Amino acid sequence: MKRRKFIRDLGLGTAATIGVPYLLPSGRLFAASGARKANHVVFCLFAGGVRNLESVHKNDGNLMPYTLKGTEGISSDIISGINFVPPNTSGITLQEQGTLYKEFRMKYGPTGHYGAHATAMTGVYTGENLNINANPQYPTIFELYRKHNSPSMSAKNTWWVSNSLGAYAHLNYSTYAGYGPDYGANYIQPASIISQKGFDNLGNSRIYNNTEEEKIKALRGFCDAHFSSQYNGAANSITNTEEDKIEIESFINQCFIEAAAGQFNDPWSIGGGLYNNDMQTVHFAEKIIQEYKPELLVVNMQDVDIAHSNFTLYANNIQKADYALAHLWDTIQNTPGMADDTILIAMPEHGRNQDGNGLYDSYGREALDHTNDDYSREIFSLILGPSGVVVQDQVFSQEKGESIDIVPTIANILGFDNDVPGGLLSGNVLTESFY
Repeated sequence: MKRRKFIRDLGLGTAATIGVPYLLPSGRLFAASGARKANHVVFCLFAGGVRNLESVHKNDGNLMPYTLKGTEGISSDIISGINFVPPNTSGITLQEQGTLYKEFRMKYGPTGHYGAHATAMTGVYTGENLNINANPQYPTIFELYRKHNSPSMSAKNTWWVSNSLGAYAHLNYSTYAGYGPDYGANYIQPASIISQKGFDNLGNSRIYNNTEEEKIKALRGFCDAHFSSQYNGAANSITNTEEDKIEIESFINQCFIEAAAGQFNDPWSIGGGLYNNDMQTVHFAEKIIQEYKPELLVVNMQDVDIAHSNFTLYANNIQKADYALAHLWDTIQNTPGMADDTILIAMPEHGRNQDGNGLYDSYGREALDHTNDDYSREIFSLILGPSGVVVQDQVFSQEKGESIDIVPTIANILGFDNDVPGGLLSGNVLTESFY
């Protein structure tokens, strides 16, 4: 049996189930009681561990010219190692279109990527006993939104798009009683599936022997069963409608076909050598925005994590993440139904250490880890939105806000924060960002 035939027989829709491993319920228990500030929220985790020194403090120049005001030149020792994205010629930065918190904090818990993501997406600090191979203990923003919001919206209205697969799929839903998988989001990790590499891995021809073919059939049966599972004992057993399932499969299939044709290689026309995994992840999030206009979308970027071994590439990828964030906002503003009705929140999951780790790149700059020192808890946050809703060009330079404040702020924007049971939202709404 040839691998191409297997893929064809299995159907590209089944390939997509690797990225969207289960179907989700469309119902909610009741309509939210609060007034909304906007009908759409996009939360971008500017992730991988970004130190404030290189971002909002601009110690090596303005590595984020699309986000931050200023014309500071990049440090002379690393400028030749920066693979430049197109310059910001728009005349306006993201900072001017919202409220910037320059001294946000992840105050407690281990400063690891998964734990810090879990904190950002549950609004509850994680402990040292965090299990990265398990779902979080407290409900994620997806579960809170889907359980305490309008019953008129389907599960395809909520998406979680991540750069790195691994443990991040667990952040879709929690083990908290009364919530769980029935209230999660549609999840996909584009780099492993919707990409030329993913297509090559799935599509290259190979002859399977009889034993392998039986294993493939068993795997197919497992995927099919998992894709349509109902999760016995969950609070809500309503699944997506057949129409929604078909629509999601068709959308992912089309993305898969486009990736196979090379259309994901440089979709922003900036040069294939500049386009990295963060940009690819954001590009797929943009396709979801254009296709579904979701009320809640969370997307993360992770390529700055190269800082463990190469400071200059870390600085380079901060600039690419900055460009990707601006491109995401531009897409939102040019998508009917999302424009002028969306609030975009950006935040690193944690920072990086003050001192280097002893590894030097070819430009003589020392690499950085993130091991719970004060610098690894320093982050920033940016809240963008329509004028008249979000305070424009407002900057807080003093310490204000924590990573646990994002979930209650999203809940408040979408009007259901007062419906969430007491004790589940331990942070505060960032009220000073709004009129």
